[in-house]
Amino acid sequence: MKIAKAKKALLGTTLAGAIAVAASYGTYSWFTSETTAKGEITNAIVQLNNGKDMKGNLVAAGNFAPSQLVFGDFLTIDNTGTVDTFLQAKLHQSLDKPLSLDTYKVGYVALKYKVKPTEEVLKESQIKLEELFEGTTNEVTANKVTANKVTANKVTTNELTRSLASGESVEIAEGVEIIAGFLPEKSAAAVGEKEILLGDGAESGEDNKFWNLEADEYIDISFGVKLDELATNDYQGVKYSANLSVKAKQKDDGALYE
Repeated sequence: MKIAKAKKALLGTTLAGAIAVAASYGTYSWFTSETTAKGEITNAIVQLNNGKDMKGNLVAAGNFAPSQLVFGDFLTIDNTGTVDTFLQAKLHQSLDKPLSLDTYKVGYVALKYKVKPTEEVLKESQIKLEELFEGTTNEVTANKVTANKVTANKVTTNELTRSLASGESVEIAEGVEIIAGFLPEKSAAAVGEKEILLGDGAESGEDNKFWNLEADEYIDISFGVKLDELATNDYQGVKYSANLSVKAKQKDDGALYE
């Protein structure tokens, strides 16, 4: 009996060892492989002028009188974001007396480009806008516009007039689009203040290609303000103020100006 028990014990020990060895070899005998995937999303940036205000005066003049016309500085709108955008430009005007703003005729000229045009091209565009003001017009001496005429791709007054009527841009120099317009005059204009959107279709942006600003693209805009030659004595000493705000939104459907 003792010999039989010893044999059984030895057999059990041998089987346990064999199983352990088999299990040990099985852990390392299967070939394996592994693959992984990673990803990340960086959100776009919708931004104008690096989030800073435009530099320069929208308009400035002292001792302004009937029939006089004054131009403001060229204000630069720079798409410093990472996506193409639709712009919405809005001009808020006010008088410090309860008088009609229709007595002030306001026009603007805007140039869109990727490479900044020369000063001559900028001044030429103001001259073209000046030619569109009707009636007696006298420039404010301190802001007198002078420039050599641009000969290459020169835009004629008739071309600019068509642009004004259609809301489409024309080319004033290589790679430089120009658009001009007058703020609408209404017979029942707001007294004291009013707000106007610039450009046909500016409310949604999609309808006016000029106001579609691509990444690394610029718009320079200048305003001309004329006090009607028929302005009455009621306008003596009146202060005219204007503020331009420009918003950008992404081009995707459903995007809103906020």
